[in-house]
Amino acid sequence: MQIHDNQNAHRLEVEIDGHKAWLDYALEGKNLIIRHTDVPDEVGGRGVGSALVRHARDMAREAGLNVVSHCSFATTWLQKYP
Repeated sequence: MQIHDNQNAHRLEVEIDGHKAWLDYALEGKNLIIRHTDVPDEVGGRGVGSALVRHARDMAREAGLNVVSHCSFATTWLQKYP
């Protein structure tokens, strides 16, 4: 799964079977804030949302940033996989 960081839009994006899934984030000080994830129903249940949150978490770690989630899916995922 190839996840693209659209830095201008502050969005991680991936296309699966012609459907776009994404994670919106913001950079504020030393925080990467996950605002929202969206995975179309057509590709749900395949781990796409998890891959997006994992990518955001890893991206934050590499940059020395804290992860703050305003997204219920991401919050639950981050609690399971700190």
